[in-house]
Amino acid sequence: QGQLVESGGGLVQPGGSLRLSCAVSGFIFSLYTMNWFRQAPGKERELVATISPAGTTTNYADSVKGRFTISRDNAKNTVYLQMNGLKVEDTAVYYCNVKRNGDIWGQGTQVTVSS
Repeated sequence: QGQLVESGGGLVQPGGSLRLSCAVSGFIFSLYTMNWFRQAPGKERELVATISPAGTTTNYADSVKGRFTISRDNAKNTVYLQMNGLKVEDTAVYYCNVKRNGDIWGQGTQVTVSS
């Protein structure tokens, strides 16, 4: 079916940076669009960024455009989310996702932006 394992979350001050990673196994990574979602306390899960199978097309939520960058390394079966200029409102659990015979989710990684 597939397995997604996120890492790289943590506590950072406003204006800081983090890079999230999502290691993928169990399917041919290079064939699939990959997504990053996030869910803040009391809010619905929202799509943050998407990257096409070859990495040539990316899309972002308006709230993160210009600050976040999604990328992938198909040789390493890994997708990344570089987050710069972090804001308090970016605090959430971040999830890696692929739509393959339904949704496959990672376990999530906590990002906390606080002074």
